[in-house]
Amino acid sequence: MGNKKSTDLKILVAGASGLVGSAIVRRLRTLGVQNILRPRRRELNLLDSQAVDAYLSVNKPDWVFVAAAKVGGIYANNTYPAEFIYDNLLIQTNLIHGSYRAGVEKLLFLGSSCIYPKHAPQPIKEEFLLTGLLEPTNEPYAIAKIAGIKMCQSYNRQYGTNFVSVMPTNLYGIGDNYDPLNSHVLPALIRRFHEARQKNASEVVIWGTGKPYREFMFADDMADACIHVMENFDGSEIINIGSGQEVTIAELAGIIAQVVGFEGKIGFDTSKPDGTPRKLLDVTRLQALGWDNLTPLEEGIAVAYRDYLETGGRVHEYESDPNLKSASGR
Repeated sequence: MGNKKSTDLKILVAGASGLVGSAIVRRLRTLGVQNILRPRRRELNLLDSQAVDAYLSVNKPDWVFVAAAKVGGIYANNTYPAEFIYDNLLIQTNLIHGSYRAGVEKLLFLGSSCIYPKHAPQPIKEEFLLTGLLEPTNEPYAIAKIAGIKMCQSYNRQYGTNFVSVMPTNLYGIGDNYDPLNSHVLPALIRRFHEARQKNASEVVIWGTGKPYREFMFADDMADACIHVMENFDGSEIINIGSGQEVTIAELAGIIAQVVGFEGKIGFDTSKPDGTPRKLLDVTRLQALGWDNLTPLEEGIAVAYRDYLETGGRVHEYESDPNLKSASGR
């Protein structure tokens, strides 16, 4: 890990209780990192710039992972656009600027694949950023994430920092959240099919046509890729993190139904929005760094379902709000 032994690094994972942050913490621990800072909201309010500055100044982490964010699905993005842009801008700005002021050796900013234009050519290359209009349903969130990318690049250029930005695809896995209205499609479907099986329902109806394509990645694979990037890449170019594989929403629903054991019919409510028709990341840049470690989708969903059965879904700090029950990616 850089010029230091892994056991010597002090690493701050902001948002460590969420889906992304907890996966990064698990991976760091398997690598032998002992000194992991993972403050809870009661210890550090990421919306408070003075509190963030003070925390970074006192604790002096070597690395910072910006995995804290307010996130949600189509319904949440449409319902809370002001919170999505305001909170995300504050959280990431406080962490990026505070890391610069504290002399942090390296920072990784986690963006989102929604930063790319709605009708970007497929698969989506990093250079397609800002070449077209965004998907309207999550534009405020996407603009906040684009601002984070540009902030990292600007600080690198002006101050000589080493702040890298990665764009994960749709994530799922251990520690996800399963709110029926606000959550990401995969955990939402896990919950719906589970509840349908419990009630012996004859049908589960999915939003939209089922035709859009989506790429999904197990969160622990994403965490492994993020750490690989931190170890092997220095620069301002953004890096996509994805599986390079895609399925339709209808195919995804079929896989989840099989894992959960739901044997009824799957229907589609075509009056509801589909969102972006296709969103597959080009991961050539990541593969060129030597990373390739993917959990098969059905296997990952089985792990996620076991976690759901154990937890029932949770709302994690800095990935949620008292008025926003979701805490998973879009």
